[in-house]
Amino acid sequence: MDYCLVLLLILPFVWAFIRVVSSNLSSQTLPPGPHPFPIIGNILELGKLPHQAIAKLSKTYGPLMTLKLGSITTIVISSPNMAKEVLQKNDQAFSSRTIPNVFHVFDHHKVSIALIPTNSKWKNLRKASATQIFATKPLDATQALRQTKVQELIDHVNQSCKSGAPIDIGRLVFTTVLNSISNTFFSMDLAQYDSNLSQEFRDLVCGIAEEAGKPNVADYFPALRLIDPQGVRKRTRIYFSKLLGIFDGIINQRLQLTASSEGSKASNDVLDSLLNLIEEDNSEISLLDIKHLLLDLFVAGIDTTSSTTEWAMTLLLQNSEKMTKARDELEEVLGKGGNVQESDISKFHYLQAIVKETLRLHPPVPFLVPRKAETNIEMCGFLVPKNSQILINVWAMGRDSSIWPNPNLFMPERFLEQDINFKGLDFELIPFGAGRRICPGLPLGNRMVHLMLASLVHYFAWELPDEMTTKDMDMGELFGMTLHKAKPLKAIPIKSL
Repeated sequence: MDYCLVLLLILPFVWAFIRVVSSNLSSQTLPPGPHPFPIIGNILELGKLPHQAIAKLSKTYGPLMTLKLGSITTIVISSPNMAKEVLQKNDQAFSSRTIPNVFHVFDHHKVSIALIPTNSKWKNLRKASATQIFATKPLDATQALRQTKVQELIDHVNQSCKSGAPIDIGRLVFTTVLNSISNTFFSMDLAQYDSNLSQEFRDLVCGIAEEAGKPNVADYFPALRLIDPQGVRKRTRIYFSKLLGIFDGIINQRLQLTASSEGSKASNDVLDSLLNLIEEDNSEISLLDIKHLLLDLFVAGIDTTSSTTEWAMTLLLQNSEKMTKARDELEEVLGKGGNVQESDISKFHYLQAIVKETLRLHPPVPFLVPRKAETNIEMCGFLVPKNSQILINVWAMGRDSSIWPNPNLFMPERFLEQDINFKGLDFELIPFGAGRRICPGLPLGNRMVHLMLASLVHYFAWELPDEMTTKDMDMGELFGMTLHKAKPLKAIPIKSL
């Protein structure tokens, strides 16, 4: 009887000891990382620019690192080899997403092509995006449309040359991309260069990107999701409501037109194609899917394309010799006074190198879209546990001196010396991801960035305003899901042709 009493007294301590030991053993198998504080973990380590803060930590703890963000175990990848393990070797196991609380608004996470699992519905949406929008054939068919929109940009900048006043390059480029995409999708402009509507639309898109990217305690402590302590979901609901309201109005108008006697006057644009898909037998795509697909494509496509172009112009203005070299190449290919055509992009070798170097230094989505481990995975002798969040810090990879000599310098020439592209095969440079969940809009974004950048460089010389020097240029970053400039780029155009 005494033995039973002793055993009953000892058992709780033995159980506690086993839990502690097993917990320690488990933590020892995780990749290394900074010691977490109780409850909050490593949240305070993130700061205002998490991509930079985590890059510094990775220099201490390595390219495979563990962070505890509240209740969420996060594995940070910051080398090409580790990224290849995740995005290629174990692509299926890491194909799911961790869903930020912000995307629970209007149940966007249940229908978003960027967020839903890689199931049959995802495959159908992905196929629709590729065949109707981003494949070579539809892109070639809409080439003249993009040419027209870029010409409108050039005409507007030409008018600005007369005043000699600085212009907001990011805003103009945003309007150009917005109208290019809206004409491709809806056969209509959604904004004008001199109207407030363009800025309002930009505020909506940038607002969503900022809310989606900022650290949110409701993501780290799921019990707080209903409370929304930072108001992230509340603000995002407003942004989503306005954008979905715009799409609703356009779609309803198109459906009424189709149902009327004028229905024969088809626009033959992307919206018509997507609406036709809904009518097909056994179609798994609904009208709700289409609206949220448009939301994904507009927010991601416009924001990343315009921000990349703005960063490229910033770097060229800061490095005038590179600007001159790019202008000389364009004149050599096109001739004096020749027009920039999308079909000429493949001949602009130095311009392509400039875009690659811009994406290396300022990737539009510094962590890519977070992934989730579907099961326990062993990587380099460490455990990546099931349900852990996976962040791939492509910003850190772009600044790694073991990959890139003089990584903080703007040197497009490095891409003339080595054959590296950003289409998901060269893991040193994967600003749009890789594997099955690579950004579907990459082909269109690639064309738009090169076309706009070539046009701005070819047709105009540029000066900084108010006797500003290159040393005075603000290169600060504003963190969000998309990496924006902290201060807009303003410069004075001078007609050169």
